Amino acid sequence: MKKVTRRGFIEKSLAIGAGTFIAPSLLKMQTAHAAQQSSWIGKNDISLAQWALVDEVRAGKWKTLDFPRIAREDFGINGIEFVNTLFEVPIANYLNILKKNAADQGVKMVLIMVDAEGETCTPSKEERKQTVTNHRKWIDIAQYLGCHAIRTNCIGAKDIDKNEALKWSAETYNMMLEHAVPAGISILIENHGGVSNDADWIVSLMKEVNSKYFGVLPDWREPGSQFDNVGFLEKTLPYAGGMSFRNQPTDALTEKMIKMTYERGFRGWYGIESSGRENIKKSKELLLKHLPM
Repeated sequence: MKKVTRRGFIEKSLAIGAGTFIAPSLLKMQTAHAAQQSSWIGKNDISLAQWALVDEVRAGKWKTLDFPRIAREDFGINGIEFVNTLFEVPIANYLNILKKNAADQGVKMVLIMVDAEGETCTPSKEERKQTVTNHRKWIDIAQYLGCHAIRTNCIGAKDIDKNEALKWSAETYNMMLEHAVPAGISILIENHGGVSNDADWIVSLMKEVNSKYFGVLPDWREPGSQFDNVGFLEKTLPYAGGMSFRNQPTDALTEKMIKMTYERGFRGWYGIESSGRENIKKSKELLLKHLPM
């Protein structure tokens, strides 16, 4: 991945006549349709997050190009969520093969989880601009693959001033949305520590940016002394563009959280991120048992 140019490789591919990416003119034509796009699909469905099987990928058991087959044949799941750092060589031919593999399996490519592309909550204006530039290629790839969103991180430094953090993050995401909205791609934040673990702060950021293409991907991490996962989910539900689903310490708590999302109106993808094959299967069973489809 480090050898891949960080400044919009898709646009550069177009410039040299690669001919396989969607041209900028066509992206602009889709803006009218983008106004009707939302992160929700209008119904409930189950997807598989690649991170749930990251140990297998790192061990060389299979590659991202195999992911559609793994989801369909091994788990009977028809949606997949990628991790950007697990893409081997995201060039035009590679993406075309991935699209074909997904089509052959009847699997929907849902979103791309983007890591290691810079901090969205930083006092440095130059760093914020670079972070936006780094994310643009993943917005383009998501659009090309037919995903609805990319997932970002928003953490900030320890003991950061949250009022300042709000201003910095809002600026970053407004810049990012300038590229995402014409492509019809939503930008989601997952609670991965720092300011993103503060539900009230996240809601404030949602209101500050105020775009239907900007939302939250609640991570159903286990509850702990430093994180109230049920409370976080409850507060951020109005802005949820998907669910990063994990089994809870008890099936009763899992059931409670599933029912809460449904009863409060969420309709969309529940991306299973429970680690390992047995936990994935259990997640699917609990979703099918408690979630109206």
